[in-house]
Amino acid sequence: MAYIPRLKQEYKDRVIAALKEEFGYKNVMQVPKLEKIVLSRGVGAAVSDKKLVDYAVEELTKVTGQKAVATISKKDVASFKLRKGMPIGAKVTLRGEKMYEFLDRLITSSLPRVRDFNGIKATGFDGRGNYNLGVTEQIIFPEIDIDKVNKISGLDITFVTSANTDKEAKSLLAELGLPFKKN
Repeated sequence: MAYIPRLKQEYKDRVIAALKEEFGYKNVMQVPKLEKIVLSRGVGAAVSDKKLVDYAVEELTKVTGQKAVATISKKDVASFKLRKGMPIGAKVTLRGEKMYEFLDRLITSSLPRVRDFNGIKATGFDGRGNYNLGVTEQIIFPEIDIDKVNKISGLDITFVTSANTDKEAKSLLAELGLPFKKN
């Protein structure tokens, strides 16, 4: 028997039926699904210190369990002393099993570690069914050892869904367990 992540199984068993009932889908293929999760992190100080990008890549790799890549600048910006092709951040794209595993860890262990946490804002939708979430401190992830962190910084998490509207995407993410704030 192959291993199936908990949230993936829950999506198949419960979420599809709940969304079909809520939005009146006639076909299972119409039900929106989570396609990928992208974690990205900009490192502005990397212009002067190249090691900071390596730290960012290493931390994202630890958090996700998948190798992160350095992002490079696309053009010169003289006021930032930035040249085209310089590394300025890190990102990792999760799909399939690793995506569901990361989402499970985010919901059950990382988000509850945020100081004064009372839910995530529901204003991060882009109009096309994708949701953006900003995390201010990377130390909320249990995989990161707080003693080895040289600088506390945040990261962005983007949830890409196949939903057509923000309402469908919010229902999907809420059914999967993301704790949205009550209005």
